Amino acid sequence: MQLMRRDQEPWMRLRDAMERLFEDSFIMSGPFSFPSGRMFPIDISENDNNYVVEAALPGMKPENIEITAMGDTLTIRASQKREEKKEQEGRYVRQERYEGEMSREITLPGNIDPDKVQATYEHGVLKLEIPKAQAQQSKRIQVQTKEPASAAP
Repeated sequence: MQLMRRDQEPWMRLRDAMERLFEDSFIMSGPFSFPSGRMFPIDISENDNNYVVEAALPGMKPENIEITAMGDTLTIRASQKREEKKEQEGRYVRQERYEGEMSREITLPGNIDPDKVQATYEHGVLKLEIPKAQAQQSKRIQVQTKEPASAAP
């Protein structure tokens, strides 16, 4: 009978391979990984008065970008359509440029003021300056009674 180390058993190698396959397929590994498919990378920063969102949307036309804001949620939609038909000799080995609609929905840490959001698009980067909503002041509510005051006996 031959002894095998546990990490060399065939079922362990298969398990490790399946875990790597799962992680590579569904989890972005590493600090420099980008979302794939129909998403685009974003950066979000915050200062005392604003949230700043920067989204990489290279090659997009500003008229094809739609931004909606409500409560603490921001949605960015962008569509890219191929305008020219290019004759191709051969086939793609790898194709990463996405054409179609992409969107991101971002939940910010606090409520925002959607009427004052400013959006600029320059060199393929969409920059949103999003003012934070003013904090609600607490208000003391006085309790009213509906029953008539009774006469003292």
